[in-house]
This record gives sequence, structure tokens and C-alpha cells, in this order.
Amino acid sequence: MSAPYRTRWVWFVMVVCSAVIGAAAARQGSQPPRTPWGTPDFRGTWSNATMTRVERPPGAPAVLPPQLAAEIEEARQRQWSDQLAPSDADRGPPESGDQDPFAAEAQGGTGGYNIFWFEQGDRLMRWQGRYRSSIISMPEDGRVPPFTEAALARQDSMSLSHRGLGQFDNPEGRPLGERCLMSFGFNAGPPMLPNYFYNNYYMIVQTPDHVAIMTEMVHDTRIISLGEGDPLADHVRPWMGDSRGRWEGDTLVVETTNINPAQLNDSRWFRGASGGFRVTERFTRPGADAINYEFTVDDPDTYAGPWGGEVVFEASAQRIYEYACHEGNYGLANVLQGARAQERTGTGSQPDSQRENEN
Repeated sequence: MSAPYRTRWVWFVMVVCSAVIGAAAARQGSQPPRTPWGTPDFRGTWSNATMTRVERPPGAPAVLPPQLAAEIEEARQRQWSDQLAPSDADRGPPESGDQDPFAAEAQGGTGGYNIFWFEQGDRLMRWQGRYRSSIISMPEDGRVPPFTEAALARQDSMSLSHRGLGQFDNPEGRPLGERCLMSFGFNAGPPMLPNYFYNNYYMIVQTPDHVAIMTEMVHDTRIISLGEGDPLADHVRPWMGDSRGRWEGDTLVVETTNINPAQLNDSRWFRGASGGFRVTERFTRPGADAINYEFTVDDPDTYAGPWGGEVVFEASAQRIYEYACHEGNYGLANVLQGARAQERTGTGSQPDSQRENEN
């Protein structure tokens, strides 16, 4: 295998076959629209879907050459075209590992969905004209910094096994998204990160005093207060936290604290975060069809250093429909019933309670 071909194949494995989806780079240059009261207008429907993964593959460069990026995108499009072809009605069951890793969730099974049901983009993110290999850009390695000893101790004390419980013992042991309480992964944020399965649309409503961001996934809505206001008491910790915004020129800067610990602990990137967890977001419109979204996570008691990155939100003409999560949510009941059946028969093994809810 030649070196150039081997390099392309390595990138295909690391990026294309990772559990990620794609979003377009924003066109630059045109003046962003403004609201009747004079601020940049963020109202509308947006998508942050992207093939670019949150963390950078170890050893990968921060910026991908355009030719390599084009080959990766073309490979994704061919993959989807093949999987969207009509199925043979007389086909047998799939062999273990002989299916899309997204559908099988990389567990070697038959999977819960085929590619038709996914909203996986087919393009890598471009930030300021360059193809990025990760959403995270700080620190320089493009990865979440190590947890502190205090955070690791908190993670250990929160584990279900520490309390003599398994993750299938009761509904409270299941992820928030599976219980229809919050977005799967960290779609709603903050920070608002892509979901690498589907439902990456957001609807933004804006007034002179507030900005509301409704997330397609599970229909979470975050309300950001603009201007001065009394912060929430420390013990009041709602879903998505207490978000306060201000204008710095044409950039909307939002600082969020008081995020509900259950939401943070449902994510492998934020599990064990301290009460001082803070996210700073910056929303800027470089033109008529995009929002440049930047975020920084700061929690010295949890991470070895601050970290953050960037995502392009692309304008969309699509409508967002109700995500009726609870309606027909047979999965949660079936999961728990299956565990009870295993207990009665003595089959199966006790799963690891330290689950990870993201790619």
C-alpha cells in the first residue's frame, strides 16, 4: 500500500468511520440582518450537524488539507448511497459487525436503526475557511483536558455500583435522554454540541430582553436573559443552567452557571463537574446564512485547564416538528423488563454502571 493511499485510509478510519455527522461551512462576507431594535438577528432555524468530531484523533493535525477533506466527504457520500439502496426482501440476518457502526452503536449487534433514520451530514466543518479535524481547539491537542483528582473522586462516589445498584435496576439509572427528560448527549448545552445521530436543528427566538433557543432533540428550550439581573441562588440549578447574555459589539456573549448536576453527570465530558462549572459562549453572524458559535468551559476544580472550541451553525429552511419522546417510549420499559427477566433466569451479566452517553 503506497504512503499517500495509506494516509488517506487512516483518515477514513479515524474520521469517516467515527460516530459523527456533518455540517457545511458558512459562506462569508455578506452583512448579517438586524432586528428592528438594531442588534444582529439570530432568529430562525439552524443546524450544527457536522462530520467533524468533538475531540481530535490522537496525533492528527488541527487542519485538514482540502484534497483530503474532499476525499473524506466523498467517501461518506458513497457510504450513504450504498446503504440507502433498496434492500433485498429475501436477505438473511446480518452477520455480527456486518452493518453500519452507527446503527449498531459499535457493539457488534444488529443495531436499532438503519441509515435512513439518521441525520448524518456529509461535510466536514470549515472554520474561517479551513477544514478542522475537531470542534475543540483549546488546548492545542484538541482534546478535553484530564480530570482533576477531585473530579475523579466525585465520579467514583456517584457511580451506581458504589451504592450497590446496577444501571438497569430502575429508571433513574438510565440516561436522561432515554427517560425523555433532556437531550441525548449535550445538544441543548451549554455548550451546544452536535448530536451524532439525528435532530441537530435549533430554533432561535429573540426579543430585546431575551433569547430563547429551542433544541429539536427532546424539545429542550433554553432562555437567555439579556442585560443586568439577579443571578440564581447557588442551590437553584435548572436544566441548562442560568444563562445571562450581553452584547459586545455585534457578538452576543452568554455566561452560564448553575447547570443541573444530573445533566452534567449524564455526559462523559462533564461527569463529576463541580458547582463552579461555567460556560462562556459567543454568537456571531459572519453573514446571512451562518452563526459562528464559540465556547469555553472553565472549572478549575474539575479539569487540568480550561477548554473550548467552535461550531458553525448553518441556516436552514427546514421546519422543526414535535419530538414526542414520551409517546410510545417502549424502549425504557422493555430495557427494565429485560433486566428483570435476566434476574429471574440468572442469565446475563451485570453491566458497568459507568456508562458513556456520547461518541
